[in-house]
Amino acid sequence: MENNEFENQQPVPPAKKAEVSEPPQMSEVASVGNVFFEPGNVFDDMRRKPRFLIAGLIVLAAISIFQIALIEKIGFKEITRSRIEASSQTRDMDKAQKAQIVEQQGGDMIKYVTYGATPVVVAIVFLIGGLLYWGMASAMGGNGKFLGGVSVWVYASLPPAILFTVANLIVLFLKSVDDIDLANSQQGLVKANPSFFIDANANPVLAALLSSIDLFAIWGWVLAAIGLQRVFKLSSGSSWAIVLIFALIGVGVKVVGALFF
Repeated sequence: MENNEFENQQPVPPAKKAEVSEPPQMSEVASVGNVFFEPGNVFDDMRRKPRFLIAGLIVLAAISIFQIALIEKIGFKEITRSRIEASSQTRDMDKAQKAQIVEQQGGDMIKYVTYGATPVVVAIVFLIGGLLYWGMASAMGGNGKFLGGVSVWVYASLPPAILFTVANLIVLFLKSVDDIDLANSQQGLVKANPSFFIDANANPVLAALLSSIDLFAIWGWVLAAIGLQRVFKLSSGSSWAIVLIFALIGVGVKVVGALFF
């Protein structure tokens, strides 16, 4: 009887080890510098403690500085006028109508609203992007936090944003206003993609498609894939699947925008 009871007893499963929360191995300032050279270690640290404040402020500043420098050199009304001439919806209007639109949309009030709205929009994009990264990574079996998704989005944006800003500011200060494509200037003066070889105004859809094959964007994709893999413990294939889904959505938005606007 005692032997039967002994045989019927189920083995007790070993207790699961609680995940130990490790302290971060580098400061946030060190993370900002190291993401250029050792992104894997930086994102490993983001899993230990997600953080993005300093990196996010740098990205906001970089985007705002380029935009302000560009508008102040060219003129907000000139950029507005060039967009009207480039758009298929407004280029055929008479001069009086075009002038009225320029006065309405190219005034100082709209310019300063644009200056103020840009960092707010970028910050919202950080949060939404981080939320989508977290949601998609979790759906693919990843293990991480919402703030980890925000950290991946921000730090994947940091190196491309800094290099983009520096390169474009150099070109902006060296180039004459007469040689700048005003209608597309806010997308960048440095064309690190095949759209450099075609006329964007004559072939807007093709230009939008080719502009997606951009060195700055590809650098960001690589960093995002590394970040998702390290922060959420995903496989390389799952990480790249998420990144490519976002990339294809971005391409679609660009092409549709160019087609209709």
